[in-house]
Amino acid sequence: MLAFFIRRIMQALIVMLVISFIAFAIKDNLGDPLREMSGQSVSEAERELLRDQLGLNDPFLVQYARFLGNAVQGDLGTSYFFQEPALQVILKKLPATLELVIGATFIIVTLSVPLGVYSAIHPQKIASKIIMGVSTVGISVPVFLTGIGLIYLFSVTLGWMPSYGRGETYQITENWDTVFLTRDGLEHLVLPAITLSSIMLPLFIRLIRSEMMEVLQSDYVKFAWAKGIAPQRIYFTHALKNTLLPVITVGGVQIGTMVAYTILTETVFQWPGMGFLFLEAVNRSDIPLVVAYLMVVGAIFVITNTIVDLIYGLVNPTVNLARA
Repeated sequence: MLAFFIRRIMQALIVMLVISFIAFAIKDNLGDPLREMSGQSVSEAERELLRDQLGLNDPFLVQYARFLGNAVQGDLGTSYFFQEPALQVILKKLPATLELVIGATFIIVTLSVPLGVYSAIHPQKIASKIIMGVSTVGISVPVFLTGIGLIYLFSVTLGWMPSYGRGETYQITENWDTVFLTRDGLEHLVLPAITLSSIMLPLFIRLIRSEMMEVLQSDYVKFAWAKGIAPQRIYFTHALKNTLLPVITVGGVQIGTMVAYTILTETVFQWPGMGFLFLEAVNRSDIPLVVAYLMVVGAIFVITNTIVDLIYGLVNPTVNLARA
């Protein structure tokens, strides 16, 4: 176990180093940050002086080495627009994004397992065919179109749900307010969470169905049928447990991916999370904020993958974490 963690930490450091290099390398293609900082009335000489003060005229490797040295100390730069540490600005928006992902994950887990298992057990029934047909459509429809459709139906036409923002939140700490403890906040969460879950829900339903059908054809399941074991025990004790092993592997990575997918969902619903902040940072050429966002998302991916590997090893005793 110790060797597994050491190896994963080394791999995580290498991955984060690559992410930091790529994120920092694209900064020159995001526009001129001085445009937003200084405005139109500042002379070219003053702009150049400001560029020297910010270190923007230094060679790329010098800038990257300076950034890397500061990043090790938790300093990812200062936001040009907010005039605050970029990491602090990102962390203020992180709870909103994480709550959106948690809401979408709850919908995915709650619906995908029963629907996928039912479709595998009764593949010829009309309900199973409807589930698979709807999941095919769900994969094909872009997330922003799903969000706009939900807003038009439930907000504009029926007036049942709010269409934008987080609503009322409950302040837990200085940088952490949550929608989970207020009714208005939960109502604001419903449509964005459904929209975000529409990306992964069809994938999980089809994945669980295909894995379940494959497990049901395995020899040990046939042997269980021959022994006269109750169908419910075969389906939910023998088959489902082995079905979930690959689902855990794929699911953990995909749930981490949803953090990046929140950009479109947060834009459609004006959800004040990291994704919405990232688009504003790109429009403002707020390079430290863009780089900090990419670093934080990369760190979430790395942490998620490590946790998934650990859970997979605990669920499947045949996996030797020391050799993983």
